[in-house]
Amino acid sequence: MADERNAEAAARPEVDEPLDEVAPEAAPGGSHLEAALAEAERKAEENRNDYLRLAAELENVRKRMQRDLAQAHKFAIDKFAIELLPVKDSLELALSAHEQDADEGLREGVEMTLKLLTSALEKHGITEVDPAGEPFNPELHEAMAMQPSDDAEPDTVLNVVQKGYVLNGRLLRPARVIVARAAGDVG
Repeated sequence: MADERNAEAAARPEVDEPLDEVAPEAAPGGSHLEAALAEAERKAEENRNDYLRLAAELENVRKRMQRDLAQAHKFAIDKFAIELLPVKDSLELALSAHEQDADEGLREGVEMTLKLLTSALEKHGITEVDPAGEPFNPELHEAMAMQPSDDAEPDTVLNVVQKGYVLNGRLLRPARVIVARAAGDVG
């Protein structure tokens, strides 16, 4: 506020006589003073508008930076998570491949490791996309093949070849799937 007053005072024209003593109509350069005052008021309004525009722009930049920072925090682990997904796939494959003939202690260790990894991924917003039996969604699934099926509706996921993963709503890896087509369709 004081800065605005100082700016207004600096923008006023210098006069030799105090303004109270000389009426604008009686002064020899009265219209000159009115013109100078109008010019100073125009300049002050222009400066005020510039200030308001810059303040709004600064606020927009601040909000954009906060939003970008929040996004960076939300998705900071995506590259690391992508590197961990094959580890999870391998653990799941090890469990499914050796269901009966595996050593019980080894099997329990792999199950516990898989459970810990799954829990850590979920804790950081990484969820599985396992669409078996769901309609095919090209935004979340990658069709590896189509198979005729009498049991499933066309464009329904029959088998999941590889699970997909989503990080806070953003796709990390699409689920690779086999999609049903009508039994009579050729293609």
